[in-house]
Amino acid sequence: MTLAATAATAHPGFLSPTGIEIAFVLVGIATLGAALITVTTKQLVHAALWLVVALGGLAVEYLLLTAEFIAWVQVLIYVGSVVVLLLFGLMLTKAPIGPSPDADSGNRWAALGVAVAAAAALVWVVVDAFRTTWIDLDGPAHGSTEATGAFLFRHWVLPFEALSVLLLAALVGAIVLSRKRSKEQS
Repeated sequence: MTLAATAATAHPGFLSPTGIEIAFVLVGIATLGAALITVTTKQLVHAALWLVVALGGLAVEYLLLTAEFIAWVQVLIYVGSVVVLLLFGLMLTKAPIGPSPDADSGNRWAALGVAVAAAAALVWVVVDAFRTTWIDLDGPAHGSTEATGAFLFRHWVLPFEALSVLLLAALVGAIVLSRKRSKEQS
């Protein structure tokens, strides 16, 4: 008996796809396709709308991984806020609705090479990291609000607070810039 057959009989779920795993792969392929269309389309508004599809696909992936809290944060923050902000920015700056020759720098092949190299490096690092990672199934689910909050505020307190100070500085800067402009206009 070969090593793979021995491993398959030792673990009944080894390489046997379930419905959730098949759905995960299909949603992943659709999300990857939407992301590719996002970066290859020449119309900026269409790119922003395809970004909604790609980020929504990531939220579905989080749901399939039973990380409901992270999925809803993804929908609320990225799909609901960032993309809407991006669309408002495109509309208020009078960005061209049709194809934009200014957005096409002609370096598509170089960008494709860098993107493929970065994706390969990321896949290699993630696969290598998960070879020795074991999930502890005791306690609350890892995607729950309790587990996420406990992990965030135990291990990532300083970066979390630094991010909050950075966001506060950006908010104060936006208020100061808007007040100076309104005084100049009046």
